[in-house]
Amino acid sequence: MDTYGLIGFPLKHSYSALFFTEKFKKEHIDAEYLNFEIGDILKIRHVILFNQQLKGLNVTIPYKESVIPFLDAISLEAEKIGAVNVIKVERRPADMYFYKLTGYNTDYIGFKASLTPLLNRATHKKALILGTGGASKAVGQALTDLEIEWKHVSRSAGVNRYSYNELSQEIISDYTVIVNASPVGTFPDLNESPAIPYQYLTSDHLLYDLIYNPEETLFLQKGKAQGTTTKNGKEMLCRQALAAWEIWKGAE
Repeated sequence: MDTYGLIGFPLKHSYSALFFTEKFKKEHIDAEYLNFEIGDILKIRHVILFNQQLKGLNVTIPYKESVIPFLDAISLEAEKIGAVNVIKVERRPADMYFYKLTGYNTDYIGFKASLTPLLNRATHKKALILGTGGASKAVGQALTDLEIEWKHVSRSAGVNRYSYNELSQEIISDYTVIVNASPVGTFPDLNESPAIPYQYLTSDHLLYDLIYNPEETLFLQKGKAQGTTTKNGKEMLCRQALAAWEIWKGAE
């Protein structure tokens, strides 16, 4: 039986195992999907070596960037983005110690496809990306390709980056797309939300949260209360997962 899985820490929030388990059952695919909750990226070697039927991995927080040095190859798109969320595992028959890991980025695919139908080209010209981790890099590349100007928001200001304390009414009015690419608000931390001035949001704003558990985060609830358009990360997850499956099953 082929094995696929997810590496990250923690994994209590993840929907990937359920998604693929249901897919395998529905399509009568002889495979399993396991969560590999590892507290150190170095343990990826143990995951690969001690799961000899492993054909592919998804990568989530906090390893989308730190996993790159462990790869033997990386797609041009993932290299451009600077983050990996999918790994294809290839092995040499009869040699349990030989494996080749190739990294890809399907977060980009999922986010871009999910966001595009929501955009109003007349009003959605600038975006704020909350967070600076691996997922935010895919978001930034997608926004660039959609010709939307963007800036990061984090705890401290920097190049092409605002701090949360800097977010004024003028800035919020100017940046009408706001993407939460941080883990703030993920289950079980349901009472947390990114520290933006929600009172300045209007019906012209689009709030997109990469989080899908819970289905409606406090970030989205506060946006909806101001009349904004909102979207969670469920569709993005499904689209990136299907793209990952195509990578894993391709050219076998």
